[in-house]
Amino acid sequence: MSNITRLFDFPYHQLEKNNIPDCLVTKYNGEWVKTSTQEYIDKSNAISRALLRLGVKKNDKIAIISTSNRTEWNIIDIGVLQIGAQTVPIYPTISEEDYEYILNHSEASFCFVSDADVLRKVHLIKNNLPLLKEVYSFNEIEGNKNWKELLILGEDKANQEDVEACKNNVNPNELATIIYTSGTTGKPKGVMLSHHNIVSNVLDSAPRIPFKESTSRALSFLPICHIFERVILYIYQYYSVSIYFAESIDKLSDNIKEVKPTVFSVVPRLLEKVYDKIIEKGSALTGIKKNLFFWAVDLGLKYEPYGANGFWYEFQLKIARKLIFSKWQEGLGGNLTVMVSGSAALQQRLTRIFAAAGMPVMEGYGLTETSPVITVNDSRNRLFKVGTVGKPIQNVEVVIAADGEILCKGPNVMMGYYKDEKLTNETIYDGYFHTGDIGEIDSEGFLKITDRKKEMFKTSGGKYIAPQVIENTMKQSLFIEQMMVIGDGEKMPAAFIQPNFDYIKGWAAQEGFDCGNSNEELICNKKVLHKIQEEVDFYNEKFGNWEKIKKFELTPTVWSINGGELTPTLKLKRKIVREKYNELYEKIYNS
Repeated sequence: MSNITRLFDFPYHQLEKNNIPDCLVTKYNGEWVKTSTQEYIDKSNAISRALLRLGVKKNDKIAIISTSNRTEWNIIDIGVLQIGAQTVPIYPTISEEDYEYILNHSEASFCFVSDADVLRKVHLIKNNLPLLKEVYSFNEIEGNKNWKELLILGEDKANQEDVEACKNNVNPNELATIIYTSGTTGKPKGVMLSHHNIVSNVLDSAPRIPFKESTSRALSFLPICHIFERVILYIYQYYSVSIYFAESIDKLSDNIKEVKPTVFSVVPRLLEKVYDKIIEKGSALTGIKKNLFFWAVDLGLKYEPYGANGFWYEFQLKIARKLIFSKWQEGLGGNLTVMVSGSAALQQRLTRIFAAAGMPVMEGYGLTETSPVITVNDSRNRLFKVGTVGKPIQNVEVVIAADGEILCKGPNVMMGYYKDEKLTNETIYDGYFHTGDIGEIDSEGFLKITDRKKEMFKTSGGKYIAPQVIENTMKQSLFIEQMMVIGDGEKMPAAFIQPNFDYIKGWAAQEGFDCGNSNEELICNKKVLHKIQEEVDFYNEKFGNWEKIKKFELTPTVWSINGGELTPTLKLKRKIVREKYNELYEKIYNS
């Protein structure tokens, strides 16, 4: 079997084992269009030949900005990497100022965009991009060059020998991609990842994911510009898993029903929403059906792996799976065997309930700078423990520093930050990458994340507050959609809360009162405020006195990526939320 050392080796490895007909599948105009492994490679080679004809040289940077994951993204990725050039994937939802910064900082010479929306943003700044030669689009857009022109330009195979020479000339330790992380503060940082960084991460984490060669089917919807989903796509290619690309997050539930995937990757926020929807449906049931539903939920919330709860629990679980959880499975396509979760902490109740329902979520941990996987759970071989992010993958070493910070060493640690030696040296020193996360390793070797080092703060009384832990606990309330704990340097912790507007409207109707016509009216409603106070009081009981949320203010806006409150992986942009609700902050602490 051919040795995989560079990213473009994955499709060839797949071809050698299985030329699968549905290697990459994208929906165009309502129809799923399949690309086979052979076609994937042929088109990638055509792109490589075309780029060489356009004068693209080794180490040139090519940007890709796509609103959705799609077949073209992967073809361009391989086509660029084969000739020793590098890809710069860019989040579609960031501002045009950030587009401008990244395209200039990376010195991108060509840019591929998915659609008219992204193209418009690039055109707004085109005059400030002196090095950008051309923009190609995946969708047909009048007056703009289309990526298919490159397939035509690359049809003539006369220079395929040059492509082969370029491929042979790519060293695994050379740069493959620059991924700009949407820093929750300041300018984006360009993380430099080599072929070896990512390939080693794919091969070292692949054994943790239970795939049967060429029988699994994946649905991909998390942004491929993020290293988490990208590495998972390479793992799928390694295992000859068919990859179907969801049209969008909005069409996700339709696509799940059409594709019936056996696997997909998720972020915790998405699972929280799925769970809340299921509970909402269950709450609308009546009589014995409702009793059965909540009996199964209660059972699921007590789940422990490997039959640890004993025979009687397992017996009841069998019944719950047959009567209740089988319907949850149907709702998620009916074939789902595993989900992989990353990017933020997963609430334990979700780990338990989905595992009980026979659709376990294997939570992992990592950063863009570590390509990304450091640890991951695996339901087999006793490598799964609720409340942890698993054990380190092979060849990766994890230690805990004296102050609790998680340090990592391995072939997955980035080359450094692009054009920023100072920042590189601030994060990689003493032989380890310093993650900025706080955690602990238990007696069995499982890693537990307790907080972000940067996000922890002290109250004026000198007590440390770990905001994420409080937020994740309180967000278990169906009434609370988003929450940010504040109080750095103040006498007590407080919070901004974005209510779950839809749920509250339904609840108010059930309770027989009108909570107003707008979000502004809803957040001023006395009954709503009283109910959220009750919820906060309930979850406050889980915390020490100094950690309890003493005051909160509700926000009328829905926090979103476009609104700027959330990063593309749905993490809080704390600085922006804090500035945006400064009036509420003043009201809490200074009125």
